[in-house]
Amino acid sequence: MILTLSCPDQPGIVAKVSTFLFERGCNILDAQQFDDQETGDFFMRVVFDPYGADRDTLRSEFETLAKGFSMRWTLRDPAERYRVMILASKFDHCLADLVYRWRIGELPMDVTAIVANHPAETYTHVDLSGLPFHHLPVTKETKFEQEAALWKLIQETQTDIVVLARYMQVLSDGLAAKLKGRCINIHHSFLPGFKGAKPYHQAHARGVKVIGASAHYVTGDLDEGPIIEQDVERISHRDTPEDLVRKGRDIERRVLARALRWRLEDRVLLNGRKTVVFTD
Repeated sequence: MILTLSCPDQPGIVAKVSTFLFERGCNILDAQQFDDQETGDFFMRVVFDPYGADRDTLRSEFETLAKGFSMRWTLRDPAERYRVMILASKFDHCLADLVYRWRIGELPMDVTAIVANHPAETYTHVDLSGLPFHHLPVTKETKFEQEAALWKLIQETQTDIVVLARYMQVLSDGLAAKLKGRCINIHHSFLPGFKGAKPYHQAHARGVKVIGASAHYVTGDLDEGPIIEQDVERISHRDTPEDLVRKGRDIERRVLARALRWRLEDRVLLNGRKTVVFTD
């Protein structure tokens, strides 16, 4: 079982949680915690073996403890896999990478659907066999209807997490709000610099010496959501914008995959405009 929690910091939280699990015969396998000195909030992730303890009873009894500390918390059995929907546009490298990692068991999730604003023929290099594919084209005039259809699909498939795998459409404020803390985007730049379109070209024009990619939660503010993971790679004056795009594809794939895996393992906790990530 995986328990995550956050609350205003005060003495005794770790002791109370540890005692709660001990008294119910549970064995703690891993525990990580963080006290944010700036905000005064406390964050914790605990992995434990329940040794047969009833999960519903654990949830019910922990609710009482949680109320006393004003906790925001989750308790999940890792066997209960998250349901994930992947959105893509023309560029397919992140989509291909996620599907591959899912097929080999590296990403423990159930894929509810692949949704794209381009037809299936666009993705001939991706093994989408056995995966539900939905072509939802969008134009400026049809954006409202397309997002309504997308939201309906998210609800019908009981999707927990939405991944924008280089999905080159800006979600409306309304849809972003509905997906708060549930939608991960990969931005092909090292945020907060070079936001918006063609960031590699922006970076080349500024003569940068490193390029990067950022995986972040989607909010109503374009490319401003809480950052989950980032990575960089050195470049030189010899690199063209096309070289940056090529090298950037590798960074984007690994950054998005790490961010999604950490989210699937309940390692990412929201902390205002930031995140607390308990890496493995």
